[in-house]
Formats: sequence, structure tokens, C-alpha cells
Amino acid sequence: MRVTSKGQVTIPKPIRDRLGIEEGSEVEFVEDQDGVRLVRQTERANPDVQAREFQQWFQSVRGTIDTNGMDGKDFVDWLRGPYEDLDPY
Repeated sequence: MRVTSKGQVTIPKPIRDRLGIEEGSEVEFVEDQDGVRLVRQTERANPDVQAREFQQWFQSVRGTIDTNGMDGKDFVDWLRGPYEDLDPY
């Protein structure tokens, strides 16, 4: 991909289609430790999109944790650790 003299790049059509980027869409370049990511601004601003994407993520990780046969309460108690060091008052 080549940068023009105006600092422009063309986002490949498969990526635009996958991200739902159309003419007039707002995008942002976000820098992190691995480089730079292209992000649709509507993803960050629209609560409905955020909720939908969280649900998609949640469904993708659901059932992937190994609780060693413990139910939810026992697992949370195990995560928290022993209570002996807590002040009873």
C-alpha cells in the first residue's frame, strides 16, 4: 500500500466491506504497542454497536473457562482466596 503526497491511503475493498466502511464513514487511526489500527469512529461512539460487539465477544468466549468442576460460587470463592486474613468486624 502506498501513501500519496497528501498522506492518503486506499483501504482495500474487502476490509472496507468487513468493517462496514462506506463513503463518508468516519475512521480513526489508533496507535498502540503493536503499531497502528484503523477503527470506525461509530464503533466507539454508538452504544448499540458497543453492546452488539460485546455480546459477540461474550458468545465467542462463553464456555472457554475451565472451573475444574466448580460451580460459579465455588469458583469465585476460589478466585478470591481464603478469608482468614479478613477482619471479622
